Parts: sequence; C-alpha cells; structure tokens
Amino acid sequence: MSSDAAAAGAGTAVLPQAANRTTTWSPSQRSKAAATAGPRFEQTNWELQPNPPSAMEFINAVPVKFVEARRVACDGGGGALGHPKVYINLDKDQPMPCGYCGLRFQQKHHH
Repeated sequence: MSSDAAAAGAGTAVLPQAANRTTTWSPSQRSKAAATAGPRFEQTNWELQPNPPSAMEFINAVPVKFVEARRVACDGGGGALGHPKVYINLDKDQPMPCGYCGLRFQQKHHH
C-alpha cells in the first residue's frame, strides 16, 4: 500500500458493525484470533482491511413508510430479488420492521 493511500485512510473513523463483534456470543464460536489463523488469513492487519457499513446502518437510513391500513404486506420490493411476502400488523403506535428485510412501516392515524 502506498503512503498516499495510508494517509488518505488515516482520518477515516472505523465503526464496529455490531456491539458484540469483538467478542464471541456462542460456546462453539472460536475467538477472532483463533478463527483468523492459518494460510487463508495471511494479511491480518485489520486496519488495512475494508470495513463496509453494516446492513443495520443502511436499513436505518431508509425512512419509515407510513400507510393508512392496519396491515401491510412486504415482499422486499425487489420482484424476483425480494423475499417471501409477509404481512405486518401495525396496531402498535410505533414503526414495525419486516422480519426479512428490516423495512419499517407505521400506521398513519386519522385523528
């Protein structure tokens, strides 16, 4: 890596993808140091690895969709690239996420 590329990335903040990303959360899971040992991971300087934003950051950037019905159907909106259609009950007065894609829906009340 050139010194120019290292200097360009030096001011970039690296955000963790999840709160428990640095620890193990399952008894059968190996620690990151043990899991990344071996020939597959020859370059283990994690500062030089790409760290894309997590899916949670992307889905939180999508605004809540307000609808007038008490139930809404979500199929991911991608046609063949979407997910199975699910119906979401909107009786609670808060955004309700789709279990597949995370899109949030909320009922617009008529008061």
